[in-house]
Amino acid sequence: MLAYMVRRVLLAILTMWAITVLSFLIIQLPPGDFVDTYANTMSAGGTGITEGEKLALREQYGINQPIYVQYLKWMGLIMQGNFGMAIEYTRPVLDVIGDRLVLTIVIALSSIVFTWALALPIGIFSAVKRYSIGDYIFTFIGFFGLAVPGFMLALIVMYVGFSYFGANVGGLFSADYAEAPWSLERVNDLIQHLPTPAIVIGVAGTARLIRIMRSNLLDELRKPYVITARARGLAESRVIMKYPVRVALNPFISTIGYELPQAVSGTLIVSMVLSLPTVGPLLLKSLVAQDMFLAGTIVLLLGVLTIIGTLISDLLLMLVDPRIRLGK
Repeated sequence: MLAYMVRRVLLAILTMWAITVLSFLIIQLPPGDFVDTYANTMSAGGTGITEGEKLALREQYGINQPIYVQYLKWMGLIMQGNFGMAIEYTRPVLDVIGDRLVLTIVIALSSIVFTWALALPIGIFSAVKRYSIGDYIFTFIGFFGLAVPGFMLALIVMYVGFSYFGANVGGLFSADYAEAPWSLERVNDLIQHLPTPAIVIGVAGTARLIRIMRSNLLDELRKPYVITARARGLAESRVIMKYPVRVALNPFISTIGYELPQAVSGTLIVSMVLSLPTVGPLLLKSLVAQDMFLAGTIVLLLGVLTIIGTLISDLLLMLVDPRIRLGK
């Protein structure tokens, strides 16, 4: 078991390094750079900049050097806990991301908790009560959740909240706490505003995981060991929960690897509709401006979340499935 954990951690570190290379190269793919985008913006506003000013800006930001030199310098900064300067904001990247990253992770985790809390029991119920009225209802809700885009659901929630309850469900804080320093009152205000984005973001994932759990458990319930357990007189709840549910959880748990980054990157439009202070809108803005350090850092963090999610799912699978612990 220890050897398995060590292998997974080493693989995660190697994958993390590969993500740093890919994320930096992806940001460099579009033609031009930040200075070109900045010059075009200034020209559109009626104020141009000279070629000399462009060269000075490229030298100031270090983007006049070869790509491998820029990458090595960026990696050197990362090793020191510094992700570079957000060119558009002329501030360190970590200062720009700041609370946005924390709030993004909080929203992602809350949506995952909501997803699991609903998908697991509903999936078990739908499999055990196959073709019942409840199964049909949950199946309809599942298809509805998959079909309705998150931004449309966000618009519906905002309309209902404002029209029928006179409440603005957008944002993560009340007006009094939006710019206030962190305190117990601000945390409590955040918790009160979390359910709306967690539900809106988690609906599609809930619908998908219900279908996964239902189909996996149905396959297990047809196997001979379940029939044998029933024949020996075991209680139905024990027959279902003892082994079939544990085995059916394997594909369910493996989805953690992409649920974390999907909850972050997949909420771009939802974040803009609900006015959520997440890194999604910041990533879009940095990509448009070709701010390579800011965009590269956010892409890197999404990759790290994928690695962390995959590592967590591997460790949970090891705890649930004895075959993995024994290296079979």
